[in-house]
Amino acid sequence: MSEPVFEITKAAHFDAAHYIEQGPGDHRYRRLHGHSFRVEASVKGSMQAAGWVADLESLDVALKAVATELDHGLLNDRPGLESPTLERICLYFAERLKPQFPGLSRVVLSRPTIGESCALSL
Repeated sequence: MSEPVFEITKAAHFDAAHYIEQGPGDHRYRRLHGHSFRVEASVKGSMQAAGWVADLESLDVALKAVATELDHGLLNDRPGLESPTLERICLYFAERLKPQFPGLSRVVLSRPTIGESCALSL
């Protein structure tokens, strides 16, 4: 039997404002507006000597730290998020989490109140 591969996931929430400059001049996305976001980070791999893929508490702390950076702020003010689409926000989280969690396999960002999400597979 081959070695089992597991995937663990933690989630965090944050609220932030943004605007998107692309599109017609009168498009509603151009106006400053905000969302409640949910972000999930998954780490995939084999069970380590400790009996886990990665420490869930460490993943929780790291994920919440990145969410806190963005919470109640204007996303457009963050380097790399000048045009803060769901896709770019996923990349923002991945770039910050990957150094600590090399097995990072997926970042999912959603806006549950409007039924939108984006998944980045790594």
